[in-house]
Amino acid sequence: MTETPWWDPARHADRRPLLAARGRIQRAFRGWLEAEGFTEVDPAALAASPGNEAHLHGFATDAIGNDGQARRLYLHTSPEFAMKKLLAAGETRIAAFAHVWRNRERGPLHSPEFTMLEWYRVGEGYEVLMEDCAALLALAATASGASELRFRDHVCDPFAAPERLSVAEAFQRHAGVDLLATVGADGATDRDALARQARAAGLRVAADDGWSDILSRILVTHVEPHLGHGRATILDRYPAPEAALARRAPDDPRVAERFELYACGVELANGFGELTDPAEQRRRFQAEMAEKSRVYGETYPLDEDLLAALAIMPPSSGIALGFDRLVMLSTAAPRIDDVMWTPVP
Repeated sequence: MTETPWWDPARHADRRPLLAARGRIQRAFRGWLEAEGFTEVDPAALAASPGNEAHLHGFATDAIGNDGQARRLYLHTSPEFAMKKLLAAGETRIAAFAHVWRNRERGPLHSPEFTMLEWYRVGEGYEVLMEDCAALLALAATASGASELRFRDHVCDPFAAPERLSVAEAFQRHAGVDLLATVGADGATDRDALARQARAAGLRVAADDGWSDILSRILVTHVEPHLGHGRATILDRYPAPEAALARRAPDDPRVAERFELYACGVELANGFGELTDPAEQRRRFQAEMAEKSRVYGETYPLDEDLLAALAIMPPSSGIALGFDRLVMLSTAAPRIDDVMWTPVP
């Protein structure tokens, strides 16, 4: 049976209350950002690199110059690279409601095009971003008229203080895995030790699974389903090999200043104490692209302007929040397309 298209008047009438709530939430967020002293910026969507994480997939296009020659560009998977250049240029508090694009992603919680709210604070630790998240959860619920966040049968109190839980604590609690026993002070990992623990937790481990693959499987199957129920969860201090663009924690080199926000078992945001060492960031990007080549047979170029900008970027914290997902939870919508004005075909 063919589904009624979103532009059908009867279906639009059903969707419109969700879309109206989306507008109220966005207006409330903009008011909060302005009161906090943020400047709203509008980063270009076309970029030299879509991002350099192994399992993120970009959309490519060719920009034709006046000479008729083609130059490969990408739709960004996040405005992060552009916004960090603005920090290097001298901006101190910036935010963007940015459309972003990610290929190979489609489902109740995923769309190839979606809206990300990303914001940065210069000279402030990443803990303040956790406070921001708590404030925005409450604000979203208030603006939508909701007393709770909901996804399927799961609920979360948006007005309760989030639980802050380290990744290591979560793995021990929900999977019986001693994760940091498999990470060295230099960031080296013990794949076989983690594989043994994963098998003991009842998971299948393939011969070609790397340490990160095993970690991801444990996270998805044993940990994430328990997060953000009753109240939000801040999953903090990711292992250093999963630091992405975050700096290492000063008190333990095995972990990084990176956290993710969960509500109703749904990941909503990813925050960093930002790495500003261009040599270390280049090394991480190259390692990620080597893994991407191994798994998918392709790589993306590095954004050399970003690496140059990191050398003069001040200490900062930054975070990206999936705006559509938060609207979903605030309106109890069952899928992301229901809270988008014009869903991707």
